[in-house]
Amino acid sequence: MIDRLYNIRFELFLFSQVAILFGSLIIPQQPFDGIVAPLLLMINLVTGLVLVSRKGRYFWLFVILLLISSGLFGADSLFNIDTANLKIVRIGCYFIFYTLVALEIIRQVWVAKQVNKNVIYGLVSGYISLGLIGCFIFVLIEWLNPGSFQGAMMNEAISSGRELIEPLMYFSYITLMTVGYGDMLPVSALAQKAVILVGLMGQFYLVIITAVVVGKYISAAKRIESE
Repeated sequence: MIDRLYNIRFELFLFSQVAILFGSLIIPQQPFDGIVAPLLLMINLVTGLVLVSRKGRYFWLFVILLLISSGLFGADSLFNIDTANLKIVRIGCYFIFYTLVALEIIRQVWVAKQVNKNVIYGLVSGYISLGLIGCFIFVLIEWLNPGSFQGAMMNEAISSGRELIEPLMYFSYITLMTVGYGDMLPVSALAQKAVILVGLMGQFYLVIITAVVVGKYISAAKRIESE
């Protein structure tokens, strides 16, 4: 079963990521933030298990992260137990997960001998993973040092009692893509350093990893033409 799913590992991982990012477009914000988004993150963790199923040590580490994350999510959903410390542990698990997944995706894309749709899916999902890594970094910074990020979206989320993940996810991706609308700002020194890190990750990924994939595709096309 896992071997069969492994062949479509990048598709599964990418589609669950897309659902996390854009699910709120079709599901009302409140239930999405509180229930649907955490469930989608659990699904993404499971698809991550498939992605690293052939890496023994990674696999069992991912199983542990999945058990911890699902246990904390269950405690919050069933018993409404979600203290600040438990939130930090849960977000920390997500951060470790996506960091390891991004590294594994980069490795698999890097060593791929030919560029096919799986490699393209992997390339896209790796880039999306960088945005999620940035989001969890920002969330941890904001929880540990409130007021590190400022802007209308942050103020609205805080005043309405919503999760801060949504505005900080938005800020992470516009930073990763170097869009910079100016509607949210890092105001603490630690937040500013984290924003620089996320921006550099995005640029390095596009310049190095994407260039490697394009180079492999061009080389393969030239080989086919010469034959």
